[in-house]
Amino acid sequence: MFSKMTIEMSVEMERVLTGSSLPLFERAAVFATVAHSKAKRKGGRIPYLVHPMEAAAIVAEMTDDEELVAAAVLHDVVEDTAATVEDLRRYFGERVAHYVSQESENKRKELPPESTWKLRKQETITFLTNEADRNAKILALADKLSNLRSVERDERSIGEKLWERFNQKDKSLHGWMYRQIAEALRELEAFPAWQEYDRLIKKVFENQDGL
Repeated sequence: MFSKMTIEMSVEMERVLTGSSLPLFERAAVFATVAHSKAKRKGGRIPYLVHPMEAAAIVAEMTDDEELVAAAVLHDVVEDTAATVEDLRRYFGERVAHYVSQESENKRKELPPESTWKLRKQETITFLTNEADRNAKILALADKLSNLRSVERDERSIGEKLWERFNQKDKSLHGWMYRQIAEALRELEAFPAWQEYDRLIKKVFENQDGL
């Protein structure tokens, strides 16, 4: 089924993705469930799938664009699993594949992730500032708001130990990244999601230099 995935999909699963009458969102959820199977969120036991589903819910609060909601469900499968853009194009169409591709970092897997962290985040900021259309910005906001909600909850629970779980352990650099993305997404500031994102940045990073 997937171009590079080691998971073997049943004939029934293939039918669900290609020939069933299930709505796009449900088919995307099936794909994401398989792609992220057994994966957990960093530093915990929460299934990874919780994050893209939350991002999809945030997108759905901002738009009724079904393809963009599906892209939110799928937004990490190219970056973090063996699924490819070609897989998404086959099962979900060009537009969904396009937005997932734009949301996916070039992780430069041949290099230590901590050594490329700031470069990768700067590439995202530059893209959102100079190239992204409104839909790509909505998708990015949903992704980052979901992540920041998790950060805020976990910092309240375990304090500064939270930052040890990340490739980049400098809290101030995370603050820089979240604030720069907020500015890049400022055209969305009328949405409650952007306003919540902005509040959480201040709450988590209010004492950090450079914000």
